[in-house]
Amino acid sequence: MRKPINSPSIFKFKITLNDSTPRVWRRILAPADYTFFDLHCAIQNAMGWTDSHLHAFYIGDRYGRERITVEFPNPDNDWPEKGETRDERTERLADYFGKIVKQCVYCYDFGDNWGHTILFEGELPRDHKIKYPRCLDGANACPPDDCGGVGGYDRLQKTLKNSNDPEHDDMLAWLGLEDPADFNSNEFNPEEVEFEDPKKRLKEWNKGFGI
Repeated sequence: MRKPINSPSIFKFKITLNDSTPRVWRRILAPADYTFFDLHCAIQNAMGWTDSHLHAFYIGDRYGRERITVEFPNPDNDWPEKGETRDERTERLADYFGKIVKQCVYCYDFGDNWGHTILFEGELPRDHKIKYPRCLDGANACPPDDCGGVGGYDRLQKTLKNSNDPEHDDMLAWLGLEDPADFNSNEFNPEEVEFEDPKKRLKEWNKGFGI
């Protein structure tokens, strides 16, 4: 593992869920010495996902060279056609953002294929009175995991609004709701975001993959 940067600065990112309606986004602050796995944890918490699927970061530099995949090492997912891959547990944000890229793509759940644009919005001095990461702003609720991607989420919202839809009651039961009014796709409060300790989460991932 690389040694942490002394008194690291803070990076500001805007995370946008691609192609969703309504538009779901978050703005967060994260330490520059975070690894990509640490950023993954922060994204999961800020967005509202359950971290129950695989994920990867896709990075293309400004010179148009072949895409780099930064992900958790998975021996069952080692495809030569993926190109260069790097270990998200050791690759640090400070080595990429503001140097070779200003944005990248984060994909969560390779089945539902939730693509997020991660936009680097700048570097800030660290305020030692503030605990990082921190969610500054955002809009709209995160879709439920396993709802079928962008298309499935759109159908879910339409089904809940139509009590005559044959899948209406099944969808309510799947969400654990009795009243469709309890599902509010526009609800989000940045002050309610709680961030996990990425070190603890990493131990769980390592254990899960037998590392």
